[in-house]
Amino acid sequence: MKITHIPNKADIEASHELIQDMIFRTPVMTCQSINHLLETQIYFKCENFQKVGAFKMRGGANAAVRLSREEQAKGLATHSSGNHAQAVARAAQLLGVPAYIVMPSNAPSIKVAATKGYGAEVIHCGPTIDDRTTTLNQVIAEKGATFIHPFDNYDVIAGQATCAKELIEDCPPLDILMAPVGGGGLMSGTALSGKYFSPTSKVYGAEPEIVNDAYRSFHGKGIVKNERIDTIADGLRTNLSEKTYEIIKENLEDIITVSEEMIIKAMRLIWERMKIIIEPSCAVPLAAVMTKSDLFKGKKVGMILTGGNVDLEKLPF
Repeated sequence: MKITHIPNKADIEASHELIQDMIFRTPVMTCQSINHLLETQIYFKCENFQKVGAFKMRGGANAAVRLSREEQAKGLATHSSGNHAQAVARAAQLLGVPAYIVMPSNAPSIKVAATKGYGAEVIHCGPTIDDRTTTLNQVIAEKGATFIHPFDNYDVIAGQATCAKELIEDCPPLDILMAPVGGGGLMSGTALSGKYFSPTSKVYGAEPEIVNDAYRSFHGKGIVKNERIDTIADGLRTNLSEKTYEIIKENLEDIITVSEEMIIKAMRLIWERMKIIIEPSCAVPLAAVMTKSDLFKGKKVGMILTGGNVDLEKLPF
């Protein structure tokens, strides 16, 4: 049954149970050299090891399994530049139903290939959000499939919340919880899990300076949109939705913005010191700690490493 309200504690717990067979419980890792460098204790929730290589599997799976059998049989549909596309495609594959995925022309080729690899039909469109919406509406009208929005969907938000829930369960008491902000699905879920499962933790978002719609929305009086989308953090180019904005506005301590140079520096630091692959969007929260080191000094920080789907032919370092 679909969640029709801001997810509560019971909704997140039920969602976690529902998707157990469709996700991994990813490890939490620490890095002594990074902790020493930044004078803090960071617990990295490694969703780069999640199915489809990103946290998006959680929300996509939760939204898919909550559909009726009749809805599932007609197929799942979405638009995405990559990780959510793969999540919906994989969820459909596990359920044995069709998936129709609209992907923009500037989507990373590795993510397009992976989406097709999960058996989805990929429909290409122009690079703008309007292009995605127009093309998706045509697909839904033709196929009768159900749209699983990447973030403006309470089932998706509840699924993403299971990531921070696990992080809280697997760590000592945390002073701070952190996630990157794009459309806000993961950030909303992280904030809600912090509220319900670790109420003494402060929750911070992190966002690229050049696509800082969430920062401006959080500090303003309503949703504002980005005028440019050229950040290296391709997973964070989208704007907040009404559902995610409402949750973020009420439950975050603040959103920290970071430069492109710092994102690349943080990404490289994790590659070099932890020997794991993360994508640029994933590095944004660590870039925030590096940018505002005094704020995090001496704190226990739970940080979600969101994904590791990188085009190795286009590394920024």
